Amino acid sequence: MLDGEPLVRWHWLGDHLGYLFDLTSDHAVIALVPVLIGLLLAVPLGLVCARFPRLYQPLSAVFNVVYALPSLAVFVVLIPYTGLATRETVMVPLTFYALAVLLPTTVDGLRAVPEPVRQAATAMGYGPWRRLAAVELPSAIPYLIAGLRVAAVSSISLAAVGALVGRGGLGYLFVDGFQRTFPTPILAGIVLVALLALVTDLLLVAARLVLAPWAKGAAR
Repeated sequence: MLDGEPLVRWHWLGDHLGYLFDLTSDHAVIALVPVLIGLLLAVPLGLVCARFPRLYQPLSAVFNVVYALPSLAVFVVLIPYTGLATRETVMVPLTFYALAVLLPTTVDGLRAVPEPVRQAATAMGYGPWRRLAAVELPSAIPYLIAGLRVAAVSSISLAAVGALVGRGGLGYLFVDGFQRTFPTPILAGIVLVALLALVTDLLLVAARLVLAPWAKGAAR
């Protein structure tokens, strides 16, 4: 309790269900679209790096440096270019953060395909593109899903910081609660961020079981 304020005002939650749903939806878009874009960029970049290993270390170093930058500082730097309180100000850095996670897992997944498997596919008449689609990418799926799980949960967490520059989904609840010394929205934001992360992670686990059932035993 803060100055007589109860920890949770249940009637406030009941009166703001629509508001909480809108913030959660906005948060999901801001956090997960960059992960999808990062995946779409990571796969072709991973293919290039797997074919030309000398490119991997420089690219990985660049993305690691970006990943190490404080998210709030990057948001502030982008404001003159993408505007204040816009989704782009938050989503652009989150895309690079996701790419920094997904590029190594993509490369690791492609490199994990045993050479005898590639040779067997070639002997069966598979060309490079068919071998990639039918053998190499499916074998890399467990690695890609593992990277997506890390990137998605991290993005959901980092997206809340965007509220400090005017667009952060559930992060508004933290800012509002602190400004008014009102803990109810803060706790609601914590619970909703955790639930969003948990649901996203479970969906990705389910996707791995469907797309790569052979990896189930290895994961255990």
